[in-house]
Amino acid sequence: MKFTGRLKEPIIDFKTGRLAMLFEPYEDLRECYEQLKDCDKLSLEIKKYRAKRSLDANAYAWVLMSKLAEVLNTSKEEVYEHMLQKYGALYEDDEGYITITIKSTIPVEKLGGHWLRIRGNDHYIGYAMIKGSSEYDTGEMSRFIDGIISECEEMGIQTITPNEIEEMKQKWGIDVG
Repeated sequence: MKFTGRLKEPIIDFKTGRLAMLFEPYEDLRECYEQLKDCDKLSLEIKKYRAKRSLDANAYAWVLMSKLAEVLNTSKEEVYEHMLQKYGALYEDDEGYITITIKSTIPVEKLGGHWLRIRGNDHYIGYAMIKGSSEYDTGEMSRFIDGIISECEEMGIQTITPNEIEEMKQKWGIDVG
């Protein structure tokens, strides 16, 4: 079960000295509470809310990447990797971007995932990890699609008009500002 809400003030139990957190849900959790109230232990994950990108937005991105692949005589998967490297969002944790350094003799493709070369020499190459578009929030997806659209326009591939793009983004709930 996933819910949205906000954290309230922490409470300290004076008997145990343990911290308790109040969560104010935006949804009605009474039924969920009744189902789980007698459980001795629950698993919770709390993270900053980010709006999910629209599946329609992803479908439009793939239509455009397929058109690019036709013009470039390559696969849509290769175009996708190139677009991720050029317009994608990097993974970050609390300490910054997630990076690795590997021997230059090891092909990065063996690692799986998506990688952006950020530095290197004859012996070692540094890469930053790129998110796949399925993990993008609305802002990241907006930038990704804008980049793909600009690539299409440079190649003379017809896209919808800028007004139609803005209307679609608003319909999808994607940041337009």
